[in-house]
Amino acid sequence: MAHERVLVLDLGSQYTQLIARRVREERVYCEVHPCTLPIERIRALDPRAVVLSGGPGSVYIDRAPTVDPGVFELGIPVLGICYGQQLLARAFGGEVVSSAVREFGHAELVRTGDSPLLEGLPAQFRVWMSHGDRVARMPPGFRTMATTADCPLAVMGAPERGLYGLQFHPEVTHTDNGAAIFRNFLRGVAGLRGDWEMATFAEEAVARIREQVGDGRVICGLSGGVDSAVTALLVHRAIGERLRCIFVDNGLLRKGEAERIDRTFRQHYRIPLVTVPAGERFLQALAGLAEPEAKRKAIGRVFVEVFEEEARRFEGAGFLAQGTLYPDVIESVAAFGGPTAVIKSHHNVGGLPEKLGLELVEPLRFLFKDEVREVGRVLGLPEEFVMRQPFPGPGLAVRIPGEVDAERVAVLREADAVVRAEVHDAGLDRVYWQFFAVLLPVRSVGVMGDARTYEQAVAVRLIESTDGMTADWGYPPRDLLRRISSRIINEVRGVNRVVLDISSKPPATIEWE
Repeated sequence: MAHERVLVLDLGSQYTQLIARRVREERVYCEVHPCTLPIERIRALDPRAVVLSGGPGSVYIDRAPTVDPGVFELGIPVLGICYGQQLLARAFGGEVVSSAVREFGHAELVRTGDSPLLEGLPAQFRVWMSHGDRVARMPPGFRTMATTADCPLAVMGAPERGLYGLQFHPEVTHTDNGAAIFRNFLRGVAGLRGDWEMATFAEEAVARIREQVGDGRVICGLSGGVDSAVTALLVHRAIGERLRCIFVDNGLLRKGEAERIDRTFRQHYRIPLVTVPAGERFLQALAGLAEPEAKRKAIGRVFVEVFEEEARRFEGAGFLAQGTLYPDVIESVAAFGGPTAVIKSHHNVGGLPEKLGLELVEPLRFLFKDEVREVGRVLGLPEEFVMRQPFPGPGLAVRIPGEVDAERVAVLREADAVVRAEVHDAGLDRVYWQFFAVLLPVRSVGVMGDARTYEQAVAVRLIESTDGMTADWGYPPRDLLRRISSRIINEVRGVNRVVLDISSKPPATIEWE
């Protein structure tokens, strides 16, 4: 049976892939494509519904991002979000203007009438706004379904045609009932079954790898995280011993991490693995660098060099497997050539295939972290490994704002080990998406043993999230914070102050760099 397909057309939003994730939460398969996708290609994909993302532009300016007008003639439901709503309104004869009062942050949505899109939802609830323009006049045949204090057309629609526009962002966790809105659109409006499963994805991924690789040999970079582990297992299931895994120990890992990775993959998974100790080489490349992008690029450059040297020892390899995910892609480059702003680069997204002359194999490229974990369970990964918290490719270097050296890495490694141990012992390691320490580039005065100290400060970061695209900060029990602070100050030489990071994403990022 063919998958029901929903297309998300990207108009430049930072949240486009998050829309896709919300659709998949309802077990509906979806794909993200650029807004420039020709109507012939859209018809060939045979979508059952289309979602128009938000975006940073204005629909009334020259060269504003748009979609092929044929999208609105397919006779299928269309949901426009923020910029997507404004584009929908303009396409059907409405008017969009710059708002006298811009809305950024929470707003109170008030329902003004019945709507299949808002079926079963409260009469009033909080939504997340981020817009400077608004629909001033609805197109003929549309009607208002909800308002906010500063946005009289917060929800509009033409139910008879399955067309709906939302000025707010239902895809972010900051909007109450966002999942229910997507459910109503997919099930109630579009009439979709919702039968897409990760077990099916795993089978299809293995088949695609076999088809792509044929009789070839594949190199896979292992980091020890669930992404690269699932990638390696999928490839190993597809081609067996024609896979060679390489683990580059950059010296920037958490305490005991390198040993655990080596032991786990050699003994538990029986996957051919080469471990390359290269910590000194990475630290030399980082010497004197303080700017975040410069550090990431230096780490990426050395990683490519070390990996390339080892990969060339595996004769006959024609493919490189990577555990690239959706968030890696959207934060690394403007999405599909669209107007999305670059936030930060990821060292695993580029460079290696060209240098090695290898074809890229990325079986997880269009999955989110929670979906990868589901695939891991399908493949038989132990639960403690499946639920391992995300760890950045550049390692502890992006948790040390400013210059990085061996001493700072050692201090942070010990402080981070305390945070992880205490959260685990408190039984909260499944509550938080990530929990870690950050070594701050400041010193402060303290008193230890009746003597004055002037030492470093550590920030504790506790994150609640489901996908990493948006996140909120966690506030653990006071006793846990007290134990973490006491242990770090007493056990980690060179630290005399501990603070708690209470920043959400957005506007902050999860990592400090």
